[in-house]
Amino acid sequence: MRGDFSVRRTAMPGVIAVAATSGMTFSCHSHDDYGIGVVISGAQTSASGRGQVEAEAGDLITVNPGEIHDGAPVGDARSWRMLYFSPDVVNDLIAGEPLRGWTPKELKFPVLRARAAARRFLSLYRSMTGPPGADPLAREEDFADLLSTLLEDRTPAPAAAPDIGKALAMIADDPSRNRSLAEIGAVLGLSRFQALRAFRKACGFTPSAYQAQKRCDVARRLIRSGAALGEAAYACGFSDQSHMTRAFVQRYGFTPGALAAA
Repeated sequence: MRGDFSVRRTAMPGVIAVAATSGMTFSCHSHDDYGIGVVISGAQTSASGRGQVEAEAGDLITVNPGEIHDGAPVGDARSWRMLYFSPDVVNDLIAGEPLRGWTPKELKFPVLRARAAARRFLSLYRSMTGPPGADPLAREEDFADLLSTLLEDRTPAPAAAPDIGKALAMIADDPSRNRSLAEIGAVLGLSRFQALRAFRKACGFTPSAYQAQKRCDVARRLIRSGAALGEAAYACGFSDQSHMTRAFVQRYGFTPGALAAA
């Protein structure tokens, strides 16, 4: 059984997405890229740089550039989703991270049973392969959180609590503008990993969730003042009206149209 493979470009340059269902047994090989994925169904066994490992549905699987590995199904077949990141993409995100003397060029876990991290990966995969308009800040957060988990979460917290108010004000002053973790980190004097962690700890939101909330706040005011739905969506930074509708339903349980009608 050769199987069904889909290979596609993604929203981030230097990243390739693969979706596969296969009963193939792969011979020893390696990749130039970092591979991070999730087993969707079935199970597999494979050699890795840390010996023989087995992964089942829901497990995260990883491979480092140049790492020799193989793969065989446990049973008839298995399905998985993978994102392959060029070393430049990974090195750019973790550049300057003070990882206590550890060289952050190797993903430590060939298999990791971490359901929250697996959900984070699938969110990242959907964002990477979905239609244009996905929030780039949310995508960057998913990527940073995922790498933080796979790098054993060794990035130390900042010594002193940063003034998160600066970042909150920057987003609230213009929620329609797409921000990046690098931009937020620069305001706080922190790395991207540290900025994400400090922001969440201080206000209970990730930067992207806070930005989405501020966009909804502004949209509600515009709609209540009589603005057309499409006009409100555009003015607040949503990619389109359906994007705004999803954000409303997730937060309030009702649509912007229902608010306008009321």
